[in-house]
Amino acid sequence: MAKDVKPTRKNLMQIEDRIELSERGHDTLEKKRDGLIMEFMDILDQAQDVREDLDDSYERAQRAINMARAMEGDVAVRGAAAALKEHPELTTQSKNIMGVVVPQIESSKVRKSLDERGYGVMGTSARIDEAAEAYEELLENIILAAEVETAMKKMLEEIETTKRRVNALEFKLLPDLYDNQEYIEQKLEEQEREEIFRMKKIKAKKEEEEDELAAAEEAEEEPEAVTADD
Repeated sequence: MAKDVKPTRKNLMQIEDRIELSERGHDTLEKKRDGLIMEFMDILDQAQDVREDLDDSYERAQRAINMARAMEGDVAVRGAAAALKEHPELTTQSKNIMGVVVPQIESSKVRKSLDERGYGVMGTSARIDEAAEAYEELLENIILAAEVETAMKKMLEEIETTKRRVNALEFKLLPDLYDNQEYIEQKLEEQEREEIFRMKKIKAKKEEEEDELAAAEEAEEEPEAVTADD
């Protein structure tokens, strides 16, 4: 890349400005990368807890529905499920974590009282109530897991993007700029040495000519002196 750059002081100043800007950008991206990794680790811990809660609530919901089916039969369980009038509602918002926009899911009407579930209390047993409650808890955990894992995925993508930018600056752009800077500085030093050498030669030549001229003038004055003595 250095061969494509003309060794001028103007280009050297431009490269030095680019180096300064690139170094600041590199430092900023490194701090962002480190901050994103710390945030990601926090979200990862949260995701592990949410995943454990999700697995536990799924097992409880399965046990509860199996017990309800065994005690009440599939027809009664399906009938109770079909009686639901108000379904859960989800709204999505967003929040910013170090420049990364991640989703924030809000849910409503997930947890319901006995009279809000739609089925007749007198025609069902506590087993169906327990199954309904267990699946409401499972749904809440699913929604939370979706929010956390989506945020984790977006954070990981941003970390990878930032790492690529840091590496591009650190291993490609900055080394090329440093090479260009060194190349131009060397060429300018060579030009300066050549100019100094040229000026010294000119000075020496001028001094030589002055000495020759002085010697010639002195030679012209000597015969006149001899004539005067005669």
